[in-house]
Amino acid sequence: MVLPLYDDNSDRTITPTVNYAIIAVNVLVFVFLQQLGTNDQFTYAFSTVPLEILTGHDVVTRSRVLVQPMTGQRLLVPGLGVTPFSVYITLFTSMFMHGGIAHIGGNMLFLWIFGDNIEDRLGHFRYVVFYLVCGVIASLAHVFATAAFAADQSSLMVPSLGASGAISGVLGAYLVLHPTRRVTVILFRFLTDVPAYVAIGIWFGFQLISGLGMLGGGSQQGGVAYAAHVGGFVAGLALIKVFDIGARGSK
Repeated sequence: MVLPLYDDNSDRTITPTVNYAIIAVNVLVFVFLQQLGTNDQFTYAFSTVPLEILTGHDVVTRSRVLVQPMTGQRLLVPGLGVTPFSVYITLFTSMFMHGGIAHIGGNMLFLWIFGDNIEDRLGHFRYVVFYLVCGVIASLAHVFATAAFAADQSSLMVPSLGASGAISGVLGAYLVLHPTRRVTVILFRFLTDVPAYVAIGIWFGFQLISGLGMLGGGSQQGGVAYAAHVGGFVAGLALIKVFDIGARGSK
């Protein structure tokens, strides 16, 4: 496993205000709207539900109690809430929400390290458009993978959320634009400097293997939508050169 800590920013020429703003929005949504993950009504209304995206219709369900057969422990599973406006708005809103402190902490660390370099290359406006496009494509990848490999319709009603898909697009762009830039990481418990293609390559390899391991069993396991990670990463790889045409930092 690889955990990046920081990279070489010696050639950065602008203040990455958009990247800072995206991080701030994610934190503010998690703290004040999701109430540190305790506001299930908000979270389950604005997460992406594959069945809603596929049909275009809002799905509302009641909360239910599941009983663990071995221990008898009772678990409350919140129902899907009413989504104001079109259900397709959740393709955007879901990328600014998270399932817990570890979830948002890991995502924002990756965005803090790698996003500023992409914003420096593209400029503020192109960067935010690139980020949002990758996030939407990542969510759609999760939706269609779930539809293709779900065992039953209940899998299509599992909501997904998080900035991981959009950030995966940023990682794909970073790999294309800065493959040899040094990144300080914790790699298998050792602190070391590696080229970006090693750090990001190990990360993507884990996502790909984990995703392929779930084919036939749904695209989401343990709360991780690996199809979104892979879809966002591939989108970043494919689109960065298009966004880079005539960009402020292109050479």
